[in-house]
Amino acid sequence: MESATGSSPSPELAAALHRLRSTLARLKAELELAQAEGTPVPPERLVRDLNEALDLLRTVEQAAFGTFSVLVVDDDARLAELTARGLRRLGYDAESADALRDIRPHEVVVFDLGLAVGLGEDARSALKAARPIVVTGASDPGSRALAADLDASDYLLKPVELEDVVAAINRRAAKG
Repeated sequence: MESATGSSPSPELAAALHRLRSTLARLKAELELAQAEGTPVPPERLVRDLNEALDLLRTVEQAAFGTFSVLVVDDDARLAELTARGLRRLGYDAESADALRDIRPHEVVVFDLGLAVGLGEDARSALKAARPIVVTGASDPGSRALAADLDASDYLLKPVELEDVVAAINRRAAKG
């Protein structure tokens, strides 16, 4: 596969595009079969396949355009979702969680420092590798040391304005 300029895409991009095409072809085949048989496709299967396709599209975009996603993790699920929603309104691919999940490649993590105490060793290592943007209500030296131990790229004190989160995300993304 070659691009319009004649150069070959990266192996990562080619693999992601292949997986995306396969997922969409499987979804199309399921819909065509259901239509031919006159039977409905279970909605949960459609949602699962669409979510898989969207995850693969994110991978393609990241490989092709250097885009990134943002994961907002806060023990206050409502606050995490409000922040993620504000980021989405500004054009970011953002989602919220009240606990750390597996971190995707090229994902910027905005992390509530209060959740660090409950992390296992593997989760702590993954978070450290992601160089999170730490948000916290604590400004004591122990909290700052914990953020430094996590290799935090930024340390923001709550309440945090969305503009400050955006600036920290852009600084973090620029550093790669």
